[in-house]
Amino acid sequence: MSGHWGILVSDPWLQNQFTQVELRSLKSQFVSMRRESGRLTVGDLASKMARLKVVGENLSEEERGSYIQDLYQNTGEEVDFELFLKVYLKLQTFASSRTGSNAKNSSAFLKAATTTLLHTISESEKAAYVAHINNYLAGDEFLKKCLPIDPSTNDLFEIAKDGVLLCKLINVAVPRTIDERAINTKRLLNPWERNENHTLCLNSAKAIGCTVVNIGTQDFIEGRRHLVLGLISQIIKIQLLADLNLKKTPQLLELINDSEGMEELMSLAPEKILLRWMNFHLKKTCYKKIVTNFSSDVRDAEAYAHLLNVLAPEYTNPSTLAVKNPYERAKLVLEHADKMGCKRYITARDIVEGSPNLNLAFVAHIFQHRNGLSTQAKQSSLLENLLDDTQDSREERAFRLWINSLGNSIYINNVFEDVRNGWVLLETLDKVSPGIVNWKIANKPPIKLPFKKVENCNQVVKIGKQLKFSLVNVAGNDIVQGYKKLILAYLWQLMRYNILQLLKNLRFHSHGKEIIDADILRWANSKVSSLGSQSRMDSFKDKSLSDGIFFLELLSSVQPRAVNWGLVTKGVTDQEKMMNATYIISIARKLGCSIFLLPEDITEVNQKMILTLTASIMYWFLKHPLEERTVANSDSESGSQLETTSNSTLDDSASDSSTEENGSM
Repeated sequence: MSGHWGILVSDPWLQNQFTQVELRSLKSQFVSMRRESGRLTVGDLASKMARLKVVGENLSEEERGSYIQDLYQNTGEEVDFELFLKVYLKLQTFASSRTGSNAKNSSAFLKAATTTLLHTISESEKAAYVAHINNYLAGDEFLKKCLPIDPSTNDLFEIAKDGVLLCKLINVAVPRTIDERAINTKRLLNPWERNENHTLCLNSAKAIGCTVVNIGTQDFIEGRRHLVLGLISQIIKIQLLADLNLKKTPQLLELINDSEGMEELMSLAPEKILLRWMNFHLKKTCYKKIVTNFSSDVRDAEAYAHLLNVLAPEYTNPSTLAVKNPYERAKLVLEHADKMGCKRYITARDIVEGSPNLNLAFVAHIFQHRNGLSTQAKQSSLLENLLDDTQDSREERAFRLWINSLGNSIYINNVFEDVRNGWVLLETLDKVSPGIVNWKIANKPPIKLPFKKVENCNQVVKIGKQLKFSLVNVAGNDIVQGYKKLILAYLWQLMRYNILQLLKNLRFHSHGKEIIDADILRWANSKVSSLGSQSRMDSFKDKSLSDGIFFLELLSSVQPRAVNWGLVTKGVTDQEKMMNATYIISIARKLGCSIFLLPEDITEVNQKMILTLTASIMYWFLKHPLEERTVANSDSESGSQLETTSNSTLDDSASDSSTEENGSM
């Protein structure tokens, strides 16, 4: 890890307890907690630390408060960062001793984070994920020399060090996210080429919804197992839950209660929809409990027995419910699941130990294989109208992924629903412009009183006007009501403001002057012109951009070895344009650009997304000195002499130069 430890914490013992990315994450949380009320005391920690993993998941507020009070009698004492870390470590140890097992804390599969500070991994999870990888990547030509991976070893983490496996796994989860022509797949990669793969992997993981604020390229190189496994678990989770939405599975309309509409169902996280689906079927049985989690509520395997009897009655075994021992019942449940073709991911021991990650994976796999819902979705005409606006849907996706990439305390699943209480917008504003939010008058979720939501959204509108957003006749209540066009317009202005501020803050280039759209346009044309090219972008909605050639030349101008021109098409047909667009996005992410557009945004010339792409490339270029880019090229050239075989992805000497993560755009 690069950087100076003393900047964050001076205590040598504390320095050795955390990685730098973990310290930065905790520092961000600490600053946020202190800002909310102006100061942070020992007495505040029991409630504030609920948002931290392990401690928040495994201890109640009362348990945290009692434990802290035993350690520190003066609850009014103001907390500095080092005391905050010490309390956190003590609570962590306490939580670990209470659970008696680190398995449920080992990776953040449910809360979409990539690190737990216990630095341990669950062997059961590792074995399940290795089996998943062996199954889905078995036919990959490049990885066949590494597969199958032995789950009893740590080979997974060694194989993941070059970044190729993780990039391929992302494409399994969300096909065509990464243009595989952009992955460096030489047999022997030099450090820059490995770093490129890691950078491509992390930026692509963010683009499919993973939270990677606590992981960097160096963590792959150092083989930090808990971080790598945490990222793998998120990628697999996204794959397994991909069908839990109305677009992919319109039959989910069956789950809607009489008192709610489709919007409420669409706003739920996929895990919540999965629980609702499970309870929907359990109501058909004599099982009277409501399953609320994938851990304690399923440990006795009774809910599973009833669920599988509904979904696959032809394999029902009366002994499953008659047996008294939960472990024996779990084994019979898995025999039932095996006959359905759904045994993957879990063992009987994982069920009785209540592994939330593996139980979630097991139920999701059952849903994918046999969901038991009606093939005739009711209210189909309403569904078509609800999902009709493709443009809004794409913009919602881009803004949602961007917001989630910032590391806010709340992970959002649907922009239109999840921003209505104002809290997520306030957190995002604070990330974009630190200190601009008055946390003393902000209302933290859960918020039951409508006027409290309006108060938050009023502050959101007030800050937007302060930042010179166009908000004519807009009130906080408009956001609370969920007006889609207004929410999209606000978020676009917020994302654009973030982009321009990132560029402005590189003061040695802008001298502190405001950056405007025209500056970005001028810079891009200047860079492409420097190659001797006649290509030109007249505006961010210039239809000639649809073939992708201008952006490939722009990428080539900022990093000469970034583009393998042998793989570029002429961009005449729709298929050729799409191939160029996917290549552009992957090369930009490989450089270090954190972008959330889709290939269609390039081929259709979406003005907003074209601006974000151009600005992100500009930001990367200005942030990385010429010497650094030159060193990268030199290192790549020397590294290419060691090559023994290569596929046709990049030039043999191709290498980019980003060694640090970029600002998100």
